[in-house]
Amino acid sequence: MLRIVMDGAGDILPEWSEEYGIDVIPVNILFGEKSYLQGVEIDNEGFYKMVDEYRKVPKTSQPSPHQFVEFYRKIAQKGDTILSIHITAKLSGTYASAVAAAQEVKDEFNVIPIDSALGSLGIGLLCREARKLERAGRSLDEIIRYIENVKYRARTTLTLDTLEYARMSGRVKTLQAALASALNIKPIAVLRDGDLNMTERVRTRKAALSRVIEIPKEEFKDTPVVLAALHARDPKSGEALLEEAKKHFNYKEAMMSDLAIAVAANLGPGTVGLIVYPFESTA
Repeated sequence: MLRIVMDGAGDILPEWSEEYGIDVIPVNILFGEKSYLQGVEIDNEGFYKMVDEYRKVPKTSQPSPHQFVEFYRKIAQKGDTILSIHITAKLSGTYASAVAAAQEVKDEFNVIPIDSALGSLGIGLLCREARKLERAGRSLDEIIRYIENVKYRARTTLTLDTLEYARMSGRVKTLQAALASALNIKPIAVLRDGDLNMTERVRTRKAALSRVIEIPKEEFKDTPVVLAALHARDPKSGEALLEEAKKHFNYKEAMMSDLAIAVAANLGPGTVGLIVYPFESTA
């Protein structure tokens, strides 16, 4: 049986877990001396409330190889194949943990760790399409080739509403130039080929949201795509961004998702973004 695993730095729509058989290994959220499993012991709103109360951004850490081993044994049966698809290795050690765990359980499961080169709902879309391909009768090799091809063509563009979380966390190196400038700067960050880089700085929220749409539009033009809006504790802005993006793209499907805690911890509430994912029929 083919099992599909992703980590908590990725996002899926609530119904996808059951509908497409996607298992999510949680990220560790560290508040002081206490550790919480994302989505198990702390949800998004609980996370934001703790930050508001303590005025500190928690540290996040990838699942350890031991946690991966235990998770694989929990969700799979001996002899199963596990596609283990994870946040870009350029931003996290999660993929490396999965590789180490795969070696440890090689006599139990055929684990295939994959560096998605993506984050958030980009990972979820890879997992969903992998399942759809399997159900359409595609071979494991064909599924892996699809993932390796499409992951470098998807684009994620984000803008932050506040630099305070990035300042407190200190982990988003690409934002250091913005942090050193005026506080009202709205940075634009693009995830491309696994790297998150600040590409522009604009003065207003309105201009930033426009650029979040314009930057991927310049690349995709009229190519059929799936649109996914992302937001951190700001569904109103996420919905508005998605509705505006629909006017500019040849979209075949559109959706919206909360931004995973592991990402929002470093970018902050009010962060919104757009994933533009190439549409391909899996029939």
